[in-house]
Amino acid sequence: MSQTIVTGLQKVLADTFILYFKTHSFHWNVEGPQFKALHDLFMEQYTELWNATDEIAERMRALEAYAPNSWAEMDAIKSLGEVAKTPDATAMVRILAEDNAAIAESMKPVLAVAQEQGDEVTADLLIGRMTVHEKAAWMLRSFAK
Repeated sequence: MSQTIVTGLQKVLADTFILYFKTHSFHWNVEGPQFKALHDLFMEQYTELWNATDEIAERMRALEAYAPNSWAEMDAIKSLGEVAKTPDATAMVRILAEDNAAIAESMKPVLAVAQEQGDEVTADLLIGRMTVHEKAAWMLRSFAK
């Protein structure tokens, strides 16, 4: 087991969980003329993120490492910021686009280490996650235009 890979997966998990919660809260709180479209888009995205948290944590367990056990532990390793008050729909879209792009970018160094060390399972997981986040960022950016 590579500690660099495990540490990277812990950060990916923490950021995924933060993005899941943020996306879900935006789903609950979105308002405005594009309510239905955004409500549905956010639900699609938070459902995918929720499922991803399990996949990431299970990969960590397969590497004989533990997933974070507390919110405090996740909070200490996350890189995404939280939202203190409910933004308007336009800001929600912008925030989620930026966060998805940031997560995809943050996976690149972990992916490089996994590939260097021949950990193809982790590399495959990260490539899949990067694909999802890059597509989500693109869709959100396109929605905002």
